[in-house]
Amino acid sequence: MYQEFKMPLDLRTQKLAKLVVNYSVFVKPGENVVISGSTEAQDFILALYKEVLLAGAHPILRVNIPGTNEFFFKHANKEQVEKFPEYFNYLVKNSQKYIGILTESNTRELTNCNPKKMTARAKVTHPISEYICNSKPKMHRCSVGFPCQSLAQEADMSLQEYEAFVFGACLQDWKTLGKKMDKIKSRFRKNSQVHLIGEGIDLKMQVHGHLAVADKGEENMPGGEIFMAPVKESLEGWVKFDYPSIRDGKEVTDIFIKFSKGKVIEAKAGKNQDFLKEMLATDENSSYVGELGIGCNPKITKFTNELLFDEKIGGTIHLAFGAAYKENTPEEEQGKRNSAVHWDIVKDMKKAKIIVDNKVLQENGVWKL
Repeated sequence: MYQEFKMPLDLRTQKLAKLVVNYSVFVKPGENVVISGSTEAQDFILALYKEVLLAGAHPILRVNIPGTNEFFFKHANKEQVEKFPEYFNYLVKNSQKYIGILTESNTRELTNCNPKKMTARAKVTHPISEYICNSKPKMHRCSVGFPCQSLAQEADMSLQEYEAFVFGACLQDWKTLGKKMDKIKSRFRKNSQVHLIGEGIDLKMQVHGHLAVADKGEENMPGGEIFMAPVKESLEGWVKFDYPSIRDGKEVTDIFIKFSKGKVIEAKAGKNQDFLKEMLATDENSSYVGELGIGCNPKITKFTNELLFDEKIGGTIHLAFGAAYKENTPEEEQGKRNSAVHWDIVKDMKKAKIIVDNKVLQENGVWKL
């Protein structure tokens, strides 16, 4: 008689589930915890479900089936695109924790979908994503990476190599790394002057450095970045991004951006330039920068085409066009930095400097602490 052989659960998957539930979002008894992911992460979803239940909380599964998004954006009519998902809004507003798992069955699934539909849908659902990201302490969320075949291919790795990479980036000593990141963060003050200069960049800005956040695996897993909001109209200069950026299934390459008074005044790309310009024109804040991030994760040394990891590479910075996080924004500016877009793009700084208040903080990827 044929008997299906089932592989035992990878112990690293169990460790990651425990870390996310107990450390990243510190689940408490009685809380409603949304676990959102796709079928590629089935084992991890189950492991998270068990850990949330053992913590005395209430796990709520939101599982995506590959192919549904593509079908929606190709066939949904105007009414369907513009309908606000009341059921999902109710679920989020009545939950205290949100765990979002980032995997994909096909990273190019949405390549041939109408970008106008995707932009319109993003505007409709924006209040929900805004609540998930910016409603502490009512809602704590964590975005989590998990290995799958399509992301391994994007990273030019075998699945086994990619598993070692992902788990290595996540399962590390966050307390020790956190102390180093806090030391770096302390160099930024209110209205600190930042100058990014070197190969492919000459960009000046002011930042709300006193509201900078060191992500020690609590906002994202893996963590390993320091992020802050620039003063909205302070950016002057230009940047050429070395790495490609994949957004809604579209790969945008050789991105060049020029700023004046904080706003993008010139945008070019070697591939999908029209898409880049359309995203930057989404709303009144999408052509401004809502975040400056600095990569600090020592276990992430390779670009993989997955932003959750790439924005943490040591010796990189990233700029996010569009929304600023509430926790990074002074109280008087909150509500004025909203956007349906939050698009992070990574810049290699291995041949450049990060200068803060006229002192070199990092040179050629090496910290000067």
